[in-house]
Amino acid sequence: MDIRREIAECGKVLRLVWPLALGMANNAVMQFVDRVFLAKESEASLKAVLPAAVLSFLFICFFQSLASYSGVFVAQFHGARDRRGCFRSYFAGLVLSAVALACLCVLVHAGEPVFRLFAPAAEADLVARENAYFSIVTPGGAALCAMTAASGYFTGLGRTRLVFWVNLAGNLLNAGLDYVLIFGLGPVPAYGMAGAAAATVASQAAQALVLNVLVLRGWLRWRGDAGPAACPQRGEFVGLLWRVVRFGVPSGMYQLLNFLSFTIFVMLTDKIGGMELAVSNACFTVNYLLIAPVEGFSIGAATIVGQCKGAGDVHGAAKGAARAIWLALAYAGIVSVLVLVFHDPVLRLFIAPDSEFSHDAFVSLGFTLFLLMSAWQLFDAADVTLSGALKGAGDTLFVMLWMLVSSFGFWMPILLWTFFRFHSMTAIWSTMVSYVVFICVGSVLRWKFGHWRRIQLIAGHAS
Repeated sequence: MDIRREIAECGKVLRLVWPLALGMANNAVMQFVDRVFLAKESEASLKAVLPAAVLSFLFICFFQSLASYSGVFVAQFHGARDRRGCFRSYFAGLVLSAVALACLCVLVHAGEPVFRLFAPAAEADLVARENAYFSIVTPGGAALCAMTAASGYFTGLGRTRLVFWVNLAGNLLNAGLDYVLIFGLGPVPAYGMAGAAAATVASQAAQALVLNVLVLRGWLRWRGDAGPAACPQRGEFVGLLWRVVRFGVPSGMYQLLNFLSFTIFVMLTDKIGGMELAVSNACFTVNYLLIAPVEGFSIGAATIVGQCKGAGDVHGAAKGAARAIWLALAYAGIVSVLVLVFHDPVLRLFIAPDSEFSHDAFVSLGFTLFLLMSAWQLFDAADVTLSGALKGAGDTLFVMLWMLVSSFGFWMPILLWTFFRFHSMTAIWSTMVSYVVFICVGSVLRWKFGHWRRIQLIAGHAS
């Protein structure tokens, strides 16, 4: 193997992936800022924000993943040098975002009953805070879907830096709005949890507006140059929309099952309550901050595999995905070490000035949870990136079924037994390690067997 050539090829992958990874880190920073501000506002808000955010994203994630799958089609059409197919795929994602808006407006009423079911009996204020956040962020998820459809278009073309800069600007807007709306400033009153939710939705809506305007501007220019050929037949677009739905629904179900199992996990931590709950929420906030960039590697792997498959280069798809996985593993190893080294100052960010908990006990438990988190990070990085590669190849049915088996056939029974047997945060966090190792092994075997090589997403649809 030519080492210099391999380094150069990894550099090409990294140039595609780093804006995606940093964009995902931006999103994690946005949530991190939310949590830190809310922790300073009150410990009750810190306890409430993670269950509310997780349940909200449980409802949003299916629609977001479905809309974003149009980006895989963009990547494959781009690899096949079919510009019209790229634009048609984008419009399919936009249609699915409109469907998401209608569905999420209905699902917003499901939040409060769920919070009441899982919250401790004496925590009526906790339920009110959770529902205040949930009722704003959930319908606002339609903006996230529209943003995803547009960013998927640019990502499929390989224009990931544009997506990053828009994302960065949107998250800076969120940070400023967070401070004003959570604590109040001048004539603006303090809205607490509701303010954090409103800032999040406003940031996502701003990003969606900018990205979609940029796509539509490009489409209008191309349509002017292409003439009559730019106008697809109605049946042609419906056929493509159906294919996006056909392959995107399992991808959405994968996300839904993933977050459903995680939501159950978070709601069980809610039952433990007290300092352990506050520490767990803080650690999961840090975990998301660190692991979110791996989602960028996953999207990058899906884009590389999609572009290569569209161009008929299956070998290139395999090599590109392997490079993305090694880069993700390198990143996960580095951040796992850093979080353990700097655990003390990081954890103290989440301790409110008037905290009734022992600061030393808070940090001690947090370090233990960080150790468990580091144990699963490498396997999670490999699995998430590899799942993205499988989605980019169209093997979405497998990733959905394997998530179902791994989360509800394997993890949930172990988690529930551990919860009722030990009823401690450390014990139930430990179950995550075995779960992530289990699901990662299955994904590796699926990739090695190579069924993904035979799947055709855009066969018969190229112009």
